[in-house]
Amino acid sequence: MKISFLGAAKEVTGSCYLVETEKTKFLVDCGMFQGGEVEDELNYQEFIFDVNDIDFVLLTHAHIDHSGRIPLLYKRGYRKRIYATKATVDLCRYMLPDSGHIQEMESEWKNRKRKRADKPLREPLYTADEAKDSLSIFYGIDYGEIIEPAQDVKVRFNDGGHMLGSSIIKVWVNEKGKETKIVFSGDLGNKKIPLLKEVTPIKSADYVLCESTYGNRLHEDIGDRAKKLMEIIIKTVKRGGNVIIPSFAVGRTQELLYELHKNRELYKDEIEFLNNVPVYVDSPLATSITDVFTKHPEYLDSEAQEYIKRGDLTLDFPNLYFTHSVEESKALNEIKTPVIIISASGMCEAGRIKHHLKHNLWRPECTVLFVGYQAKGTLGRKLLEGEKNVKIFGEDISVKAEIEYIESFSGHADQKGILDWLSQFTDKPRKIFIIHGEDEAQEELADKIENQLGIETLIPSRYDTYNFEEDKLFTAEAEDKVKLSVELTNKIEEMKLRSDKALNKLQELINSKDITKDLSPIVSKLNNINESLMKLYRELLD
Repeated sequence: MKISFLGAAKEVTGSCYLVETEKTKFLVDCGMFQGGEVEDELNYQEFIFDVNDIDFVLLTHAHIDHSGRIPLLYKRGYRKRIYATKATVDLCRYMLPDSGHIQEMESEWKNRKRKRADKPLREPLYTADEAKDSLSIFYGIDYGEIIEPAQDVKVRFNDGGHMLGSSIIKVWVNEKGKETKIVFSGDLGNKKIPLLKEVTPIKSADYVLCESTYGNRLHEDIGDRAKKLMEIIIKTVKRGGNVIIPSFAVGRTQELLYELHKNRELYKDEIEFLNNVPVYVDSPLATSITDVFTKHPEYLDSEAQEYIKRGDLTLDFPNLYFTHSVEESKALNEIKTPVIIISASGMCEAGRIKHHLKHNLWRPECTVLFVGYQAKGTLGRKLLEGEKNVKIFGEDISVKAEIEYIESFSGHADQKGILDWLSQFTDKPRKIFIIHGEDEAQEELADKIENQLGIETLIPSRYDTYNFEEDKLFTAEAEDKVKLSVELTNKIEEMKLRSDKALNKLQELINSKDITKDLSPIVSKLNNINESLMKLYRELLD
């Protein structure tokens, strides 16, 4: 048996793992890479496996970085089952077509740029209709139910506590009369997430693939997050600004509404004006997803279930509005009094949130409040890292709004949460593969696991393969070529972005009326770069 790490390996997005036994091949997750142009290009790379060889797919949860390439898998000819919890299946019915719609819109916008630059046009990764078609092969199961998708494989989904329907997947593989237990953590949930149950403890495994998104971080005290949320809102509203909250349409938005309702009630005597501040959920997807929560009370915690029994899940309250049309969304930016706008996407890479940022980032009285992880290269990450000028829809926007982050609203377990979960294994795993995280987070978490729990860790790179029989992590020749091609693609895109920025700056310098800088060293460097490129070009021709 062997497992290949095809995504979310030394990176946070693109979750995908190929498991090959003597008789069976299956995937765990088939997610989309997210970030910037480089990550987007990875989504267009061909799968390194023949889709017709895959016997089934296991999906940990519905977030697009775990599910987003399933429609592409279907588009390439895959027609066998995709197993997920029933709530995950219902969420994907909304999320994947929405992702397809975004792919179509982004492709149309980029193709206009390509056409003007006389570059070849590119079709979208997949369309909304193709995403809808892929839903026909989804198969929903319950937590705790053991299924046998192949003769040599058994599977059980356990509550991951990360979002509605999220799962930790335990797999039993029988090969040569020997049983091997592998646990895929998926995304482990943070403690005391509103609405959701806690992460399920797992008692035994031979091998664990463990996420590490916050592997080097400790969240703020969970009890303070509601207070901080309300303080940020009060402060911003008092100075006449809007509160813009980029939020994932699934899970985080519903959790925020839950907290906002409870805490508005708590604060109403002290700050009655707050109850008159409208809250707009500007995401058609979030509106649809909210209905899925009420459809699946069995996935919610005891407090939320009590609200359901009373007919009040607190996802609706006075002055809460859900926008539907583009016109309604645009009208929000014409409102003169302070408002709270919760809008997707959570990392500010697509959707209506970009329009709200464009209209509010330059206003010092406003606040942009982040409540979730921001991947490298995303607009959200740039804002969190303090960039003072960003591009939105090709326009330079000055960042004068206050940028806030409440980390404890994250849906991911922090370092302590991950270690606590791993420490509950009564039968220690032989090895733990650290996945789904950036380098610093993975290395620190791996060190903690080895020192505190005494378990060996491995940190695989994308396209690395672990052979269980040989007990070895290696890169196969064919995979190495694919890996190299991806790295070259990344490098080319990175060089393009950097050279464009450098050349634009140089042009600004040349165009300036008062040139005080000696340009001769720059001319010399440009000549050297040009000669190197010509040499490379001649080598490629040969």
